[in-house]
Order: sequence, then C-alpha cells, then structure tokens
Amino acid sequence: MIAKTTIDTVFETARVEEVIGDFVQLKRAGSNFKGLSPFSDERSPSFMVSPVKQIWKDFSSGKGGNVVAFLMEHEHFTYPEAIRYLAKKYNIEIEETEQSQEEKAEANEKESMYLVSEFAKRYFHDILLNNEEGQAIGYSYFKERGFTNETIKKFELGYSPDTWDALTKEALGKGYNLDYLEKTGLTIVKEDKQFDRFKGRVMFPIQSMSGRTLGFGGRILGNDKKAAKYMNSPESDIYHKSKVLYGIFHAKQSIAKQDNCYLVEGYTDVIQFHQAGIENVVASSGTALTPDQIRLVNRLTKNITVLFDGDAAGLRASIRGIDLILEEGMNVKVCTFPQGEDPDSFARKNSYDELVRYLDANAKDFIQFKASLLMDESQNDPVKKASLIRDMVTSISKIPDRIQREIYLQETARTMDISEQVLVNTLAQLIQKDVADTGKKQKQEQKEKAFEVVKNENPEQARRIDVLYELERKIIEILLLYGNMTEEFEDVILRANAEGEIEEATEKKEYKVYQRIYLSLQEDEVELANPLFRDIYNDMVNYFHQNESFNTEHYLMHLAPELAQEVTDILMYEEREVLHNWEGQNIIVKQKDQTVGQYVSETILTLRWYLVDRIIEELKGSITSGPDSDNTETLSMAMDYYKLINSFSSKLGRVMSRYS
Repeated sequence: MIAKTTIDTVFETARVEEVIGDFVQLKRAGSNFKGLSPFSDERSPSFMVSPVKQIWKDFSSGKGGNVVAFLMEHEHFTYPEAIRYLAKKYNIEIEETEQSQEEKAEANEKESMYLVSEFAKRYFHDILLNNEEGQAIGYSYFKERGFTNETIKKFELGYSPDTWDALTKEALGKGYNLDYLEKTGLTIVKEDKQFDRFKGRVMFPIQSMSGRTLGFGGRILGNDKKAAKYMNSPESDIYHKSKVLYGIFHAKQSIAKQDNCYLVEGYTDVIQFHQAGIENVVASSGTALTPDQIRLVNRLTKNITVLFDGDAAGLRASIRGIDLILEEGMNVKVCTFPQGEDPDSFARKNSYDELVRYLDANAKDFIQFKASLLMDESQNDPVKKASLIRDMVTSISKIPDRIQREIYLQETARTMDISEQVLVNTLAQLIQKDVADTGKKQKQEQKEKAFEVVKNENPEQARRIDVLYELERKIIEILLLYGNMTEEFEDVILRANAEGEIEEATEKKEYKVYQRIYLSLQEDEVELANPLFRDIYNDMVNYFHQNESFNTEHYLMHLAPELAQEVTDILMYEEREVLHNWEGQNIIVKQKDQTVGQYVSETILTLRWYLVDRIIEELKGSITSGPDSDNTETLSMAMDYYKLINSFSSKLGRVMSRYS
C-alpha cells in the first residue's frame, strides 16, 4: 500500500496540464487550456483544463476531476496505479506500507491481466539480454536489424524461448494465475496441456499511450512456412488492436511538439525511425487503419503523414485509410519510398538530415498522391479516368470543413484538367446522398424514441430553471471557491436603546465564509434538498472544521467518485458559456466589483426568501372556504412570512419579484 506521505507529494508535484498534455493536444485559452475530448468523437474542443484549480472538465461526456481522475478514466488505472504512474513521471520515490488481505483481494480481473502482461514483458526482455538462447537468436536478430542496445532497451524488446512452456512455468512459479495467462493470450490452455503462444519468437511489447503493457507482437525467425510470420496477442479485456497504435507511448510528446505524426505499417519501421532521430511515428501494426486509431493521433495533432514503401501493389489497398483520416477532419499527406525500400530500410541507410530532407521533399498532398498513383493505372482510358476523378471527389466529400473542400476541388480540377463546376455538381450529389442517408437513419431513431416522448408537456414549464437547485449549487460553489476566506459580514442584533426599548442594530463581524454559511443554515434549520449537494455540503463543512487550509486537489482525493464528479462540474462551470438571464430568475451571480461577503450574504438571503415564499404558497393552499371556515391563524402566519420577505428585500437593496 502506498504511504500517505507519498500520495501527498505526488499531488503537490503533479501538474494536471502537463499530465493531460501527454495524452491530449492542449492549446492555451485564456488562463486555461482546451482540446478535443479524449472520451468522445468530436471536432470542436470542449475539453477544458484549469492549471489554477488543477482540475479538468470534459463538457461533451460530462467527465471531470483532478489529475488522478483523468488517469483512472482515460487509462483505466486503479487509484494506486495512477499514483505510481505520476510518481514515476515526476521521479518521486514511493514509500510502501503493508497491504491488508482485503486490499489485495480488491485487485480486479483487469488489473491482474495488466500485471501478468507486465511480468511477461520483463521476462522476455531479460531472456533476450541474459539468456544464452535469447542472446544467440533474439539479440543477434535485432543487432542484424541495426538496433542499438539503447534502442532495444527503450522499446523493451524481448525473446520467447523455443520451448513449449518456458513463460508459463516461470509465471506460475512466481505465483501468477493460469487463468490470467490464458485471458491475455500468453498461454494457450488445452484439456491436457498448456503451452506458450509466442514460442520461439522475438517479442515487441504493445503499450498504451500511458505505457501500460496491453499485449505483444511476436515475429518468428525460423523457416516454418505453416507458422504466421507475425503473431499478435488475441483480443482481450485490455487489448483491442483496433484501438491501439504501436509506438504511441514513445511518440506522443514528439507528435504534439512537431504537430505532425508519421504513420507506418510495422514495428521495425517505428523503431528504426526512432533510432534515426524521428520520434513522432506510430504503426497500425499491419492491421487496416481504424477510426479509433486515428482519434488517438487526433488528440495530439491534426496532421498525419502516411509513409508507404515502394511496393505499388500494396498502395492501392492502403490508401483507403486516407478517407478515414479525412473524415476525422485531419490533414493528410502521403510519402512513398523508392522501389524496394520501406521506412525501416530507408532510415537505416540514411542520416537524420537526409531522412528529414527526403520526407519534406516527397510528402505530397493526398490529391496529388491519388492523382499520380491512379493516373498510372488509368493509362489514358476515359472510363478509368472518370472513375479515378469520382474516387478523388469521394475523398473530398469526407472532409468536414467546407473551405478545405472548395480548395481541394480547385486543385483536383487543375490536376485532372476538368471543369470545376462538374466536380462541384458531383460533390453536391455525394453530399446530398450522405445527408439523405443520415436523415433516414435519424428518422428511424426518432421513430424508436417516439414512445418515450412525454405528451402534453408544458413548454414554458420545461424551460423554467429549477431555482432551488441553482441556489443550492451556488452555495456549494461558494464553499469551494471562497470557503476558507475570512470576510466581514453584517449581523443584526437586538439591543436596548437609551429609552430602554428593544430595537434592531447591525454590527460588522469577521467570519470564515464556511462558518457564516453553516451558522446561517443552522439558524434557519435549513437542510439542502438535493441529496448530492447535501452530501457534499456536509462533507465540506466537516473538512473545513478539521483542516486549517483548503486545497481543491487534496479535497477531491478523499471524495467518493460521484461527489468528486459533481464538485468538478461546479468548479469548471464558469468555463462553459455563461447562462443568460440569471438576474431575471433571481439567482445571484458574483459581480467583479462585489465583495465575497456581499455575494455570500445575497445568496443566503435569496435562498431564505425562496424557502419562505414556498411556505406562503403552502399556507395559501391550505386556506379553506365556506361559512364555517376559520383561516385567521393561517392568514396571520402568512402575513408574518410576508414581513420576512419585505425584510429580505430591504436587506438585498431591491424589491424582488415572486418566484411562483
């Protein structure tokens, strides 16, 4: 178990904008940062990071929290794993305390699969470097590929011994569960035996963006024609090949810095480029490019350069991925290498400067690339050329940005020597078809939801703001932002004047903001109506009573997830668009020239006024009619409450309209 002192050090050191910046491309937006949501498919940034508050909020998915919450949401870390990740990032030594049996039992299945995968990575790497067979076969292979010792260690390359159950025996001997070895695909279990999946292969660990080991790629070195040259881990709870890019962990910072990502096909392509000095490169690991893989890159940059080898036969099929990249609103270029060369071999033969010059000179816009590639195929055949042009316009139709589409149409018309108007008409037809298809889909969805519609709903009532909800939320916001501040408040007291008569007087007194709110609600015997706000309020008051200072990040640490989520929502709410007409709804919004004390007093008075007004409405509803009715007591109580409302209005300095 990680010691509390270590956890405190991690929270004091870690910067939310630095950590999230490893996963999402952030751009300065005033005092905050913004970027594309890593939790949903969006093209307009709605993901906000506040360095001042050290929290983040994703307005598209509703998620939010501190730096640990981000890692738990994005990387599916447990709390201890997130702390360990941050400690490693900031070179903080982890102090351990003894873990109870109950805590050990809490490790879930997914976590166990991660642990098994991490063990396998270390095992394969150790065999490569320190085992006789590993050195003679695996290490020699990597050296022949031109990889240095530093590169081999950086990518933690390994070797799986050419025996049936070397890894399985070692893992079971270390106490790892056979069930998890099977679920990660490391071990194949039959009725009467169990054996290693990657027997006799050099190993490439596949890591997530945060560096977690998800699975492996293994290359066979023998001449067994029956065995697949490359083999990947099977799909599992932790490894989904369509959502992973090989090398993303090592490339993410360089991609964001260079604002470009090179996309290749194989493991060795990535490794060789890194060794040559170009680190902003990832691979689809031989699988067809998927939207999820593209979105991984989209979080870091809008620019992708796809690198193809000189094998023309494979190019036609590979360029289908370009349309997927365009659909995600990204900019794509294509670069091919000379005949017989691939990124791996070309990087091995050329220096860093030569490689950079080649990439800069030969990276073509996708329109130019498609035109040159497909024109060779059409060979001046009018029918094939028409098909080629339609293919290019289809790609352009995938681009979300209208201005970009227009520019690409002009480029295509010039390159293909065809009327721009013809291309515009063709594009319009394609877009119209897409719109029609989308419309049909939406109509079907609306039909399915038709039975869920509430009939005869009053539109005006639906638009009304829940005033009590907003006022209670405002109280939580005040506690979060100003709770520990000391402010001057006016107290109304009763005292005797010179003639001995009792009269009201005011005196100024300093309180902590949280104390003022607590005493005011206690005085009125008010309990917040919203259960979530009530739990947060009670928790915060206890926290203030027990701690001399209030740190938002530390406070979020101990909250239950549902409470932490609501606290984050409240703290980041001001970063979203400001709702209009709050004053018209009698909901106080702090003005720049207003003191915190005034703001607190107005909010509490407004809540009191609202609650008294509801009591008056209940009293009015209890009035009976008829010759025997006696409503004297009820009317008297109502009049007393009306006097209270006048008092509130006087203190607020304005006549307030009715809520009801």
